[in-house]
Amino acid sequence: MSFLEVNNLNVEFNTADGIVRAVNNVNFSLEEGKILAIVGESGSGKSQTVFAIMGLLDQNGRATGSVKFEGEEILNLSITELNSVRAEKIAMIFQDPMTSLNPYMRISEQMAEVLIHHKGLSKTEAIQQSINMLDAVKIPEAKSRIRMYPHEFSGGMRQRVMIAMSLLCHPKLLIADEPTTALDVTVQAQIMHLLADIQKEFGTSIVLITHDLGVVAGNSDDTLVMYGGQVMEVGSTEHVYANPTHPYTQGLMSAVPRLDDKANKLRTIKGNPPNMMLAPVGCPFSPRCKFSQSICATKAPELLRTETKNHQRACHLAPEALL
Repeated sequence: MSFLEVNNLNVEFNTADGIVRAVNNVNFSLEEGKILAIVGESGSGKSQTVFAIMGLLDQNGRATGSVKFEGEEILNLSITELNSVRAEKIAMIFQDPMTSLNPYMRISEQMAEVLIHHKGLSKTEAIQQSINMLDAVKIPEAKSRIRMYPHEFSGGMRQRVMIAMSLLCHPKLLIADEPTTALDVTVQAQIMHLLADIQKEFGTSIVLITHDLGVVAGNSDDTLVMYGGQVMEVGSTEHVYANPTHPYTQGLMSAVPRLDDKANKLRTIKGNPPNMMLAPVGCPFSPRCKFSQSICATKAPELLRTETKNHQRACHLAPEALL
């Protein structure tokens, strides 16, 4: 049994204009101590997938299916039950650390609050452990800087604070939703190296959500590619990068700038993502796919295993037909 196992996960939102089907029959698993990257364009369903796992959907949202963590079902638990799972077993780092941190509270108060609430520590003990964790995420002069307010930190340092807060209760699973958004490339690399160090030091399993394929390379064990709320391809990061076998994955790879590419223009995927209020009957990528056939518009392809170990793809065409 996998450490985290997601089966037939669906997420829908009731809106004034109709039902938005954001996530459709998503299946994946994560082994303990591994890093899984979930990639895809904005609107592909990445964040809503993990929000459903964490019980953080908006009030008009509804999740069905199964999410098992260490063999126990955690999808749609009550708030009380969820609070015993969040922070202590599963923690999350959100996209924007500036809006995730309370601008009116010192970092010391925000971090200590987590340990006082979940671990029952005294304020003195909580602050000392918070300082230790800031040291662990390589914030210099942590003892003095913990008394600062969020606006006194740079974007990269605020993200380190968020990572430190998420690790205070030593969770077994860390979900990082676009942890490098709005950071320059140098700081992005630092944050990714930090997450890799955390995974090695604490043995923490990580689900990394990103639209930046450059962030994933070398920083994850497995990669899952989503589009239109569905899984297009999943496998080891090494295999998916070296030999992408889905047209959408190939398009994403081609759109990544390369130093050895002499082309004058960046390659793009023509067209726009699907309107999930009018979810396509067939493959959601078929309107933009240069390999599209008539069956692609009428029948959704199954996510099937290929000859490569632990590799799956959802495409009607044989892999060799895409070469």
